[in-house]
Amino acid sequence: MKKILLALAVLASVQFANAQVKNAAEAAALIAKAQAGVENPKKALKAASWIALGKAYVDAYNGPSGNAYVGASRAELKLLMSGMKPLASSLVTVMGQQYEKEQYENMNLYFEGDRVAFIEVTKPFLENPLEKAVEAYAKAAEVEPKGPKTREIGLALADINTKYINDAYGKFSLGDLAGSKADFAAAVKALATPPLNQIDTSSLYNVGFTAHALGQYEEAKAVFDECIGYGYLGNDGDVFAKAADCASKLGDPAGAKDYLEKGFQAYPQSQSILIGLINYYISNNENPEKLFTLLDEAKKNEPDNASLYYVEGNIYSQLGDTDKAVASYRKCAEVDPSYEYGYIGEAVMRYSNAVKIQEEASKELDDAKYAELVKQFEKELKSCIEPFEKSYEITKDEELKLNIAEYLKNAFYRFREESDFYKDGYDKYDKIVAAGRTD
Repeated sequence: MKKILLALAVLASVQFANAQVKNAAEAAALIAKAQAGVENPKKALKAASWIALGKAYVDAYNGPSGNAYVGASRAELKLLMSGMKPLASSLVTVMGQQYEKEQYENMNLYFEGDRVAFIEVTKPFLENPLEKAVEAYAKAAEVEPKGPKTREIGLALADINTKYINDAYGKFSLGDLAGSKADFAAAVKALATPPLNQIDTSSLYNVGFTAHALGQYEEAKAVFDECIGYGYLGNDGDVFAKAADCASKLGDPAGAKDYLEKGFQAYPQSQSILIGLINYYISNNENPEKLFTLLDEAKKNEPDNASLYYVEGNIYSQLGDTDKAVASYRKCAEVDPSYEYGYIGEAVMRYSNAVKIQEEASKELDDAKYAELVKQFEKELKSCIEPFEKSYEITKDEELKLNIAEYLKNAFYRFREESDFYKDGYDKYDKIVAAGRTD
């Protein structure tokens, strides 16, 4: 009970410290009062005066959302929102994702389960309050650069950075890419403001990502170059792939190649970089053997890295050389018997080949040719079963097991009336997929 009361006390103190501004007029009055303080020549030399102004702007920002925040549970919102009640509630699908939407006078809350996924402010109390708050806190640091308020200023700027990031993700979820980009850029600026002087590389990358999605390739490329300079390379070197695509769109194939080759050397397992390189070599009539030269260099540095042979298999698969792809995929198990992706690579390739043959057969009007294509299809589909089952046995990733089971269910289904082996296989994996678990 004491722990519960302590938690409630903490929440109450948070609510007290962030007393809700209920309307635009109240927000304007608080800001006017704080503004009067910084206009006083003596008070303007004190960090506390500018901090008060920064807080007033942040309160104006928080007002429309009633102190709700991303990640808050419904129970927490009851304490924080001072009895605010939704005007309406409905299930909505946004960008392919379903949420419960609660509409309030000045905002909409989007819930995923019991928690707030993102917030959409529909009636802000003030235009750009966080931008004005950053300016006020920067002035506080300027008038007392090494004063006792430095830590407080830094915490406030870090909090504003978080607010901008949450807003950016919310706008991105709603399909507002331009608004999302602006908020990510503002998040970068907030964290870079003295006395923090920090680089928010994640938000910087997202500025580039949204600029790329908007077709603003010059800006996106410049941002990705900044990321590379800071050593922030994204997931599996995604920054290189994105920068290369920008260079390509801007008519600079040599620049695109340079990004991709540097990215491949650092992240040879990256599919986005690999596919980008293959597409580059093919579209520019260059010899893709350069990929194998780069890969061989990586093997010399990491001879026991099974993933490099998996990448080699993917390259051969993309180039349509099935035999060499299989040899590379099977080399993975020799290097590391516990590495499941060699088996998965071979199985997915054979399954995909079977689908292509099936599509070709569906368009064939000649009976004899059709029958031959069906034989090829069945042979290729059967050949994916063994590597899929081996990968199923090896992997410890439960989600991956379910994905493999889905493939196996579909493969066995085709032949379930041919023999008990295929019928039993279909029944086994059908049950696993239906149950949604692998035990």
